[in-house]
Amino acid sequence: MMRIPFILGVISSLCLSTTLVVAVDWSKPGCPSKCGNITIPYPFGIGSHCSFNSSFEITCTKDSTTGVEVPFLNIISMEVHNCSVRGTVIVKNPVTPMICSDMQDTQSMVRSLDKTPFSISSRHNLLVVLGCRNSVRLYPNATAPGGGCMAICDHSSIDNSCNGVNCCRITIPPQLKGLNYTYQGTNQVATNESSCGYAFPVERVWFQDEYKRYKGLQNNLLNPFDKEFESAPLVLEWELDRSTFSDPNVCPNYIKIISPNTSSLPSQPEYASSIQYCYCGSGHEGNPYIPGGCIDIDECSDPKLNFCKNINATCKNSKGGYQCETIKYKVKKPQVAKITVISGGTVLGALILFIAAWKSIRKKNKANRKLKFFKQNGGLLLQQKLSSNNNSLEKTNLFSSKELAQATDRYNENRVLGRGGQGTVYKGMLTDGRIVAVKKSMKVEEGDVELFINEVVILSQINHRNVVKLLGCCLETEVPLLVYEFIPNGTLFQHVHNPNEEFPLSWEMRVRIAREVAGALSYLHSSASAPIYHRDIKSTNILLDEKYRAKVADFGTSRSIGIDQTHLTTRVLGTLGYLDPEYFQSSQFTDKSDVYSFGVVVVELLTGERAISSIRADVGRSLATHFLHSMEENLLFEILDARVLKEGKREEIVAIAELAKRCLNLNGKRRPTMREVAMELEGIQMVKEDSVAYLQNQDGIIEHVSSTRDQVAESYDFSSISASMHLVDDSVTTYLTAYLPNDDHHLLNEP
Repeated sequence: MMRIPFILGVISSLCLSTTLVVAVDWSKPGCPSKCGNITIPYPFGIGSHCSFNSSFEITCTKDSTTGVEVPFLNIISMEVHNCSVRGTVIVKNPVTPMICSDMQDTQSMVRSLDKTPFSISSRHNLLVVLGCRNSVRLYPNATAPGGGCMAICDHSSIDNSCNGVNCCRITIPPQLKGLNYTYQGTNQVATNESSCGYAFPVERVWFQDEYKRYKGLQNNLLNPFDKEFESAPLVLEWELDRSTFSDPNVCPNYIKIISPNTSSLPSQPEYASSIQYCYCGSGHEGNPYIPGGCIDIDECSDPKLNFCKNINATCKNSKGGYQCETIKYKVKKPQVAKITVISGGTVLGALILFIAAWKSIRKKNKANRKLKFFKQNGGLLLQQKLSSNNNSLEKTNLFSSKELAQATDRYNENRVLGRGGQGTVYKGMLTDGRIVAVKKSMKVEEGDVELFINEVVILSQINHRNVVKLLGCCLETEVPLLVYEFIPNGTLFQHVHNPNEEFPLSWEMRVRIAREVAGALSYLHSSASAPIYHRDIKSTNILLDEKYRAKVADFGTSRSIGIDQTHLTTRVLGTLGYLDPEYFQSSQFTDKSDVYSFGVVVVELLTGERAISSIRADVGRSLATHFLHSMEENLLFEILDARVLKEGKREEIVAIAELAKRCLNLNGKRRPTMREVAMELEGIQMVKEDSVAYLQNQDGIIEHVSSTRDQVAESYDFSSISASMHLVDDSVTTYLTAYLPNDDHHLLNEP
């Protein structure tokens, strides 16, 4: 599938280069082919009798200002800028400014495309937010949000990338029939202004060119709406089912382009979309939707379209191509053998020289490409970080591209473990027999290189049994590669929301997984060489090994933070449903933001429900909101998973639910640290084990409790967290009170 854009580029170039050679009728016979200066190809048509059906009917109207005829697509009443037989149409989409307000408001960006063959193209468009006074969230449909962004203000910035300074952009999910967004003014909103910028979907290439041009003209674009936007070009996609054409001369060839949804979950690659359209075969030009519309190109009529002259041959046109016929010379018979020997020797010598030169050039080009990719993929940056980390990354393996291609069977689709916003993960086997997971980035952009090197550096410093181990990386390929240990039992998301009937997720396993994840995050926040914030904790980033032990994965958006520092970002990164509301509002990520995300995962384990769901519309689509509301209304046991209710002890469930509630506090300062969370979960487990021991041997309970608590105490540094010690003590008291006979309650007060 990676070759399809290249093939289409070749086809497009061929069509452009043969425009003067072949006279093509793009419209239906007897129908006008143009409206003004815009070509109208079938299945589009001016009038009902000239289009495939009413969805493709065009009305040609004269502009009252310019006097030029302008085409309109009737079914959506939008002006057309360009029609293509390759499945796209560019329309003029109205743009209206956002009104300054500190209240959240919802606005529609595009007229509804329901009951039409058209959808908003995710390949050719992006959502742009011009200005820096609003936080904007995209709603692809009425049930689920699809992303958001917020730009910072900088009067002196000359940046023209629209990457978070005075402007930000959002990827649009594929095949949408409508597009809504919500916006809310920040504390930068000026009360004397009525307009706070623009949010609109727009053709990607057009916007990039226009934005750079405006930046050059205006020096800075803090207020890019100085030049008012009234409309912007928007690319719509369309397709017709090939089975609707009974004539074999219509739609002789069919192509399918897959457009992956970069925001889909790694465990759900089926979220990718596709568009299909007809095209003329090789060596043909024209409209494949018209009977006989594909016309053979006479390559021999233009020397630029054939290479026969270069080999001293005559060009002869054929259907779909051409042939080069060599020129025959008459020679005397005695000269035939001599000419044959000389010609054969010359050709053989030239062939040997050509092969040797070709091999040398190919070897040199291959080495140059590897060096180019090494630099492009951040090799120099990795070397710099390696030297600045006191050689702590020396043990990072550098795999060759050949080795990883062989390990993954040349990245066979059958080896795909999952797809996500940062790339595709393949299962592979190295030459030494080790099973590994190879992460291949989906695309290479300037920002992606830094994320890739960041992940290498962070994972190379981490050594924890509940964190996925990085085995090495490859920098000599077009896209960067990471090699991890293979975790065989999938993601926590799969086991919670698509449980295996043969091996369901028991209550004991859920508590243990929560304890292991908390321990890993506590290590990252407190015990690593520098505090590490994960920034994307969710159930799909928690893997389960062969013993169903938790492994925290996907550190692509992580950051290593200096002590007593927080991380201020220009783009809010994370996953809706798990994203800390305080971080979304302030763009300031702290360790308490990871605590919030962990709290959502704990609630998933308790309830078995997804982080975002339209089923909970009565209270809120967010699981966190639903959970907190249920806790306030004392309805906890009405939302718990059936297996949790069946297997869990009431006191233990309540203790963990209260812990999750504190993690989800909207005020980050009131949330516990991950070390306090890990301690409390260990304390709950300790009390449970001591209670079981007491039931087995009542004579040794007090000695056993002291021994176990001493062991837990030895594994943590209580000096820095003494304020939270009462949490464990209260838990011990609560649970021992529940299990001890009434006559033994006084033992709790003894030294």
